[in-house]
Amino acid sequence: MLLSRIPNHLSILLALLVGISCQSGDRLPDPAPVVKTGAAVLVESDFAVLEGKRVGLIANQTTRYQDQHLVDVLRAHEGLSLTAIFGPEHGYRGDVEAGQKVDSDSLDAIPVYSLYGDTRAPTPDMLENVDVLVFDIQDIGARFYTYISVLGLAMQSAANAGIEFVVLDRPNPLGGNYIGGPLVESGNESFVGLYPIPIAHGLTVGELAQMIAGERWIEGLEDLQLTVVEIIGWQRSDGWPFDPQHWIPTSPNIPTVQTAVVYSGICLLEATALNEGRGTDEPFLIFGAPEVDAQSVVELLNDASLPGAEFSMQTYTPRSIPGVAASPKHQDVTINGVRLTLLDADIYRPVETGVHVLTAIRDASPDSYLENTINERWMVLLSGSDELRRSLLAGESAREILAGWQDQVESFQTQREPYLLYR
Repeated sequence: MLLSRIPNHLSILLALLVGISCQSGDRLPDPAPVVKTGAAVLVESDFAVLEGKRVGLIANQTTRYQDQHLVDVLRAHEGLSLTAIFGPEHGYRGDVEAGQKVDSDSLDAIPVYSLYGDTRAPTPDMLENVDVLVFDIQDIGARFYTYISVLGLAMQSAANAGIEFVVLDRPNPLGGNYIGGPLVESGNESFVGLYPIPIAHGLTVGELAQMIAGERWIEGLEDLQLTVVEIIGWQRSDGWPFDPQHWIPTSPNIPTVQTAVVYSGICLLEATALNEGRGTDEPFLIFGAPEVDAQSVVELLNDASLPGAEFSMQTYTPRSIPGVAASPKHQDVTINGVRLTLLDADIYRPVETGVHVLTAIRDASPDSYLENTINERWMVLLSGSDELRRSLLAGESAREILAGWQDQVESFQTQREPYLLYR
């Protein structure tokens, strides 16, 4: 196509130069592979797996094909019928603050059911006119991001109803090779930790769906008809393969790819008295509290030489942002805080960084500050057990804490192997 727009004599010269280059042993680089999400593969297959069926779609604002919402694409296709829509935490439109109940709604004549209100899984009544339940939501690879809990519970609902379950797969922004953090200890399961997986699991939602079914982490999945529409052109080492400018916020406080990358570690601050950047335009990239010596925290973290990150001082004031952070910690208080600058997402290790942040805050704060302000139950739910809290209060170093769960990480890496779809 390019050569057709170049004058003939220049085309001949270019061809000669290319030939000389190839003869000299140099090889022209292969073009970058085009990455297609499961949604794109579905649409471009003319909806083969959904043809002639009544479709229920679990979706939010990230459920898109090119510049269209998948709901609109499905509604325009005559070979199927979209009969129900299900929205997770933050709602079908993604505009509800974290932890806030989401009400059911409707879109024209199509019911829009909330899975973050009175029920967190589709009920038999909701599935009465559904032949196949489709899950298409962009995840960010963190265990406590509740979309993957919706995934498993919806699989169970589909199995109980005897209908098919289809996952339209999407890339994990953390890539498929990084695994970090301890497993959820038996007895500590919750909606922010439903499966015995690390904090950062290194799976796509399609791979996780296969593992949930294969490992029987949820009852009643033995006869589930599960189909994963795979991503084309994505490899485990890729991370987020698209232009960062095209990122659609996966929730109100994950506005950028950078935020998604750091979230699984810095989110642990939610179990402390520190503000984690909520109430600002840069959640999880800045953090602090009036009682914490931010300069000492910065020095400790930079001395640790954490891969892919550097830290600096940042003064900021959390504000109430309706629908995003209505009541952030230390609201309207000016904080001498810390800024995390993500230098290289390929080598950044979010959970390890989060643990280093916690130990630096402990070591740079007044005696017993962390002990007196930590939310014990919330830390258990986020980390998966009480081990992290006890280790912090016992004065263990970040490296000692991280070494304590390395066996769990290695065991999970082996356990997940049969379920991997990408290499």
